[in-house]
Amino acid sequence: MRIWCFLCFIGDEEDDNQRERTMEERFLANADGFEVNIVSDDDDDREEREEEEAPSAVAGAAEDQLSLTISRRRQGEETSLLFEEMVSAMRCGGNWDDATWRPSNSCEGEASASTSTAADDSYHKRARVYSGLNESMPCPSSGRDYNINQGSPNSSNNGIFDQNFILNDGSAENPGNGEIDENPSTEDSEIQMDLTDDLLHMVFSFLDHGNLCHAAIVCRQWKAASTHEDFWRCLNFENRNISIEQFEDMCHRYPNATEVNLSGTRNMHLLVMRAVSSLRNLEALTLGRGQLGDAFFHALVECSMLRRLDVNEAILGNGVQEIPINHDRLCDLKVTKCRVMRLSIRCPQLKSLSLKRSNMAQVALNCPLLNLLDISSCHKLTDAAIRSAVISCPQLESLDMSNCSCVSDETLREIAHSCANLHVLNSSYCPNISLESVRLPMLTVLKLDNCEGITSASMAAIAHSYMLEDLELDNCHMLTSVSLDLPRLQKIRLVHCRKFADLNVQCSMLSSVMVSNCTALHRISISSNSLQKLALQKQENLTMLALQCQCLLEVDLTDCASLTNSICNVFSDGGGCPMLKSLVLDNCESLTAVQLSSTSLDSLSLVGCRAITTLDLACPCLQKICLDGCDHLERASFCPAALRSLNLGICPKLNTLRIDAPCMVSLELKGCGVLFEASINCPLLTSLDVSFCSQLKDDFLSATTASCPLIESLILMSCPSIGSDGLFSLRCLPNLATLDLSYTFLTNLQPVFESCLQLKVLKLQACKYLADTSLEPLYKESALQGLRDLDLSYGTLCQSAIEELLAYCTHLTHVSLNGCINMHDLNWGSTGVGFESLGVHSGSSMFSFENINEPIEQPNRLLQNLNCVGCPNIRKVIIPPAARCFHLSSLNLSLSANLKEVDLACYNLSFLNLSNCCSLEVLKLGCPKLTSLFLQSCNIEEETVETAISQCSMLETLDVRFCPKICSMNMGGLRAICPSLKRIYSSLTPA
Repeated sequence: MRIWCFLCFIGDEEDDNQRERTMEERFLANADGFEVNIVSDDDDDREEREEEEAPSAVAGAAEDQLSLTISRRRQGEETSLLFEEMVSAMRCGGNWDDATWRPSNSCEGEASASTSTAADDSYHKRARVYSGLNESMPCPSSGRDYNINQGSPNSSNNGIFDQNFILNDGSAENPGNGEIDENPSTEDSEIQMDLTDDLLHMVFSFLDHGNLCHAAIVCRQWKAASTHEDFWRCLNFENRNISIEQFEDMCHRYPNATEVNLSGTRNMHLLVMRAVSSLRNLEALTLGRGQLGDAFFHALVECSMLRRLDVNEAILGNGVQEIPINHDRLCDLKVTKCRVMRLSIRCPQLKSLSLKRSNMAQVALNCPLLNLLDISSCHKLTDAAIRSAVISCPQLESLDMSNCSCVSDETLREIAHSCANLHVLNSSYCPNISLESVRLPMLTVLKLDNCEGITSASMAAIAHSYMLEDLELDNCHMLTSVSLDLPRLQKIRLVHCRKFADLNVQCSMLSSVMVSNCTALHRISISSNSLQKLALQKQENLTMLALQCQCLLEVDLTDCASLTNSICNVFSDGGGCPMLKSLVLDNCESLTAVQLSSTSLDSLSLVGCRAITTLDLACPCLQKICLDGCDHLERASFCPAALRSLNLGICPKLNTLRIDAPCMVSLELKGCGVLFEASINCPLLTSLDVSFCSQLKDDFLSATTASCPLIESLILMSCPSIGSDGLFSLRCLPNLATLDLSYTFLTNLQPVFESCLQLKVLKLQACKYLADTSLEPLYKESALQGLRDLDLSYGTLCQSAIEELLAYCTHLTHVSLNGCINMHDLNWGSTGVGFESLGVHSGSSMFSFENINEPIEQPNRLLQNLNCVGCPNIRKVIIPPAARCFHLSSLNLSLSANLKEVDLACYNLSFLNLSNCCSLEVLKLGCPKLTSLFLQSCNIEEETVETAISQCSMLETLDVRFCPKICSMNMGGLRAICPSLKRIYSSLTPA
């Protein structure tokens, strides 16, 4: 292992401690990057004696040379010992005393062991110490954490002694032996970082002052780099407790600083006077939260380079005298929230001036180049004072005098006459202005919020501002109408204008219209070639809308309850919005008939429009429509439309429907109980649900199957008017895979067997008029060989029909017989009809699975899920190995109140539900893969359950809640019998 040591000192230059100075000289004598040797004091004395004796004994020169060589070898061994002690100290903590690291008590044993090991080792070489600041890379030691903010934990009184060791593993053949390998392998590369001054300067340029201070305590090179004046051009002492002496020292160190912030400091006046006198290159000065004397403002002329002055929340002078601010090169001045009686400003180069929220009564300006003036919230300034100050700035372009309640129209007329280049004017909260006879032709931004004097007559003055781009009229309560024809207007805002009733804007560049909470608004007319989005929400009295917007894409008229059917003409072709994509008319309760014909519209929302009875859409690009809450819709037409899916089941009063949608794949009409006329032309339709459409007849089904040949799923539940003629038309659907005829009055299924050759799912729930022989083609004529899922729940088929169906239709995977009152037993081990012909004989369910794979002539059953929920007359369920139900994984027999015996031998059964089988007495399970068993509310003995689950080696979940004969305190016994159990649900009350 090689040890590279990087030793850095940062201390006071006037250290009087001679011992530490000797130590520092030894370790940092060659700080420029030379390789040095570390020797102890004894070695130095030995060297001096040898040098004194060598000239007097010329004849013994060879012996002296040999002695010197031996001495240096011994010296190398001692140096290695010194390094190992230093490493141990750095890992475990220690003290540096008399130029020697003394390990702490926690690692004395380790240090002594290291010393003894090194003493016996004859292969120690001289360690190389890199003192060069640019040739080492500090790494944290493994045993200690060093905080750069606080220096080393063992710092002296005069400085910080920071030790950083880099330990590089050498050859893998000598791990942990403490040796220093002089001939390392090529794979053992030295970890070094060569940071030149230029590179450090570039890296440090990204640090703030706090991090620069932290970096300065790392080493001398970093200290020199971090204190470069390029990083200290801006001296920020905001809210810091700095003394005058410290500030003077900083000014002395960095005389070229260009920016100083003394806001919130104590003795701000004295500090800024030092800055003004010391920093001749000062360009920006920030002051605040203190008092500034008159002397400071007179001394400003000494800062010839000053460009920006910011004074905030300060007391200027003694509060009653006039404060002069005179500077020939000042460009930006802010005197905000300040207490001053009078202010006189003479700055010939000043371009931006802010006096916001200052309480002076008078202000005199001599700033011929001023472009921006902010006197907002200067409540003590009179109308005459404002007029005098503003008109003295002929180059003014932006003026903010909001909240100056004394401003009058006369002042505005004088400003308009004197400031011909004024572009931005904010006169908000000025109650005395009405803009009568005021002409501001160069204005681009005008803000008149909360101006009580603004009326409809004021629009004549605004109309002369032909360069206007942005207009705000919020809370102008006397304003009743706005009519503007401004070619450059881009944004208009009208919020909370109580009496505002009419908006007429003819502006070709208008791109933003914000109108909100104008309760009296009833008419809007907008003409623009740039407007893309229009939101007019909650305009309850809006009745007329006229738009000529060639680029309008989105319109939101939510909660505009007074809009009538004529609004549809605005958004149809020829109505003025040829590119409209999205239209929202939610909760427009006055709409009764919506008729839209648009070639661009692709999204329409009519949520909550409860009064609509007729919907006629001819929108070939329409892809999305929302009709939630359209409860009274009676007639609907989508011809043509690009809809891919449509749900009209939420329209219970729909009676007539026409759809021509070449892209539609899913249509749901569930619950349209009065729908009697429907024309559907959707060539790509794959799913059709007309459940509970009791008025639809065979002619509808025949026409639909002819126009939609790709239907794969057809739901005809509770369609009693569908008969054999309609079912024969299903032959037009070669891909039909799912058919639901539940709750119909069918008596013959022959049309289904002949027409639906690819059927996979057939649901016949509650088809109580089917004869017992109606399913004979399935198990006698091998009809529908692709059928996998059969649902005969709540039917009236007899026991023999069910037995034959289960015996011969071995291709079924899912069978549901829920609520079948004629099914008494499910005994696949009997010698009854069907099983006898298959050669299936009865046998015990407790069998050995070793013989399962013996060749048997009978085919394997594909049955996976069998549901017999709520069969009141079923008493016995027996499925022996001979039934060959190798794929059965789920069996649900819950709510079978008379079920007494269950005997199962199903190798792959994983789920068994016997809940609420209150008569259950016998339970035999030969199901090694069973994972979930539910016996909730079963009156079964605890010993029977224990015997049953003992054969289920993979059982994880057992539910025995509300089982009166199973004690909840004996769950440990069940776990002992079946160790695989993870969850047992039991009642809290013991049996």
